[in-house]
Amino acid sequence: MPRWRRRSDARPEEILDAALAEFTEKGFETARMEDIAKRAGLSKAGVYLYFESKEALLKALIEAKMTPIAEQASALAAAGAANPKAALSAFARVVVSRAADPKIIAVPRLVLSLSGQFPEIADHYRRHVVEIARAALEALIAAGVARGDFRAVDPKVAARAFIGPFFFEAMWTHILRGETAFNHPDALVEAQIDLLLKGLEAEPRA
Repeated sequence: MPRWRRRSDARPEEILDAALAEFTEKGFETARMEDIAKRAGLSKAGVYLYFESKEALLKALIEAKMTPIAEQASALAAAGAANPKAALSAFARVVVSRAADPKIIAVPRLVLSLSGQFPEIADHYRRHVVEIARAALEALIAAGVARGDFRAVDPKVAARAFIGPFFFEAMWTHILRGETAFNHPDALVEAQIDLLLKGLEAEPRA
């Protein structure tokens, strides 16, 4: 379909994809609205009809690319309260599958790189992504403690211990270019769940 005949309701998504590509290739500060518009097949004025600034584009990218992942993880956690161990594994698989995708991880990478200069962007990411997923994970762990499936731990501390290794793996893979464990996602999830549930302490000797 020719670009000028595309549905108008498809354009915001196309603009966001173009913005992510420009931000990733050229950096947020260097990227220009006219280049984003050109990549999206629109005029610069056409982009401004939907987004008033690059900051607005990045906030929309957070909500379009990352918020649905947090909401999916939250739904899994809520649905799995009756079986917290299984729900933790399902939660981890969502995180790993998304963190392995460089196009997905490009958004938090941008946020981290800009957090000092644009704290409102970091605040937006925290509210629309991190707090959603963290609250769900903490509630799931608390449910496991209440059921007696987990020992009495602070859900906030346990949630950080749960998500930290996956966040590190994403940074190690996509930023530091280390050897990745994402090639074997099931093994990664199983190892981390096992380590979280059993801890490092050795079994008492007979």
